[in-house]
Amino acid sequence: MEFKADALLLRAADYGENDKIVTLLTAERGKISASLKGVKKAGARLRFAAQPFCFAEYVFAARGTRNTVTSASLYDAFFPLCEDMGRFYAAAVVTDACDKLALEGMQTGELLVAAVSALEALCADDELALVKFLLSALAFAGYPVEADRCPACKRIPAGRMRFSFADGAFFCHDCLPDGVSASESTFLAIRAARGEGQATADGIVRALRLLGAYFARQVGAELSALGEYLRILRPDA
Repeated sequence: MEFKADALLLRAADYGENDKIVTLLTAERGKISASLKGVKKAGARLRFAAQPFCFAEYVFAARGTRNTVTSASLYDAFFPLCEDMGRFYAAAVVTDACDKLALEGMQTGELLVAAVSALEALCADDELALVKFLLSALAFAGYPVEADRCPACKRIPAGRMRFSFADGAFFCHDCLPDGVSASESTFLAIRAARGEGQATADGIVRALRLLGAYFARQVGAELSALGEYLRILRPDA
């Protein structure tokens, strides 16, 4: 049986002397594993289809539970992401999150759109691209983050505040004694990612740390690439 799917490459692993096994995110079939034959050879026709962050229409031949990529038509290779270490690790957070959230057979169109949009935004140097993506990914997983009024007193938090992992929301500092301490800059960065106000560089870093911790807590898996990306942003931290 043959089928086609628009797919984003999440990871690739060497298999044998010249082949690779790729893991792809699709809209209708969720996460797919497939083999790419001969792509490690110089001049291989499908070499591009096993490169990081490749977004293409893949054609598969399915035999039992095994899929083989027979052809592919490139939509975007996102070349700027591989030319800068910071962009590369930010993009790796996107594919890492998708890999941890998607399952085979799952409807993941919303996640695929968010991931491709994030990679486009990273190529364009959108400083909030990764915050926006993590918010979308968490919402897709059923763990949305609220950055509006305090759920307890209904005021907009300011100054020192707390974040509740249980509620996915920011509270005024005195309204939630046992929450995780959060800065106002973190709160404002998340609001800025939703088009409300401005974010500082420090706020973006803090927001990424918080969202990474929230993802790990709720999904049960850490985003290892996020730690590397934050070290690039703040090498002395």
